[in-house]
Amino acid sequence: MSLDLRPALKPTMYFIGVTTGKSSINRIFPEWARRLELGECELRGLDFRPHDDPARYRAAVDFIKRDPLSLGALVTTHKIDVCTACRDQFDELERLSASMGEISSIYKRDGRLHARAADPWTVGYSLDSFLPPSHWRSGAEVFILGAGGSAVALAWHLSKSKYGLDRPAHIHVGNRTSPRLDHLAKLHFEWRTPVPLACHLVPDPRDADRIAAKLPPGSLIVNATGLGKDAPGSPLTDAVQFPERGVVWEFNYRGDLIFLAQARAQRETRQLQIEDGWTYFLHGWTRVIADVFNREIPTQGPLFEELGRIAAGNR
Repeated sequence: MSLDLRPALKPTMYFIGVTTGKSSINRIFPEWARRLELGECELRGLDFRPHDDPARYRAAVDFIKRDPLSLGALVTTHKIDVCTACRDQFDELERLSASMGEISSIYKRDGRLHARAADPWTVGYSLDSFLPPSHWRSGAEVFILGAGGSAVALAWHLSKSKYGLDRPAHIHVGNRTSPRLDHLAKLHFEWRTPVPLACHLVPDPRDADRIAAKLPPGSLIVNATGLGKDAPGSPLTDAVQFPERGVVWEFNYRGDLIFLAQARAQRETRQLQIEDGWTYFLHGWTRVIADVFNREIPTQGPLFEELGRIAAGNR
């Protein structure tokens, strides 16, 4: 899998992902660029294998840093890997990004290369768009499947003190391997939040099924694993029992989306609210485009809604 690192001939933004050519953003970006009056510009995808060779991440970041017309990048699946491999290559690394160990936005200011974690904000905007402010007062819990950058961002958002008592009774995070769970547990301790965190090693989807079955009514279950888009499958089995009146959130909006199909099969019997990753996609991309092109893009209101309509026509 070679990287397309030829010098940019016009202002260029990069998309660091796994299967970037399949994303709707390739059709959406040109229309957004016209609406936002970004001028002559281009979006270019860079595909990496999950947990790729650190040297490949470093080569991409070094190229963006040195190439005059390469303005920055959005990072999806590789947020933690890029931060681990490349943090010394950035002139400025946002404090929250450094503490979380993840990067989702790369951009330039005055000749210096910056990096930050946009996900703690974008995941919050997305969740707040469909979850009522008083949702957690019922004693509902959250089960996040996966422990990558997006999962860490969601755990941080749900732990924030600004929500007072309106936070989950318990945050559960399940992952197939332990290093990222250990990293999240360390971060959670540093956040000094009263919301308890339980990290679960779930090497088999049946292990995750057992945790899901114990959740109280109204609980939120999130697929933040990448399964269903970056790799086939679901972190749960078809035998899973979703919580009664639960909220099911699939971070992906494209792929085989088996997790989403599992939830839809129980929509009526378990009275589920089901959300896919489309709103998260919109917030994630508009935040990073704002960074890369140094533009103000609102997170709500007429312009954001117009960008959403443009995107929906190319979904």
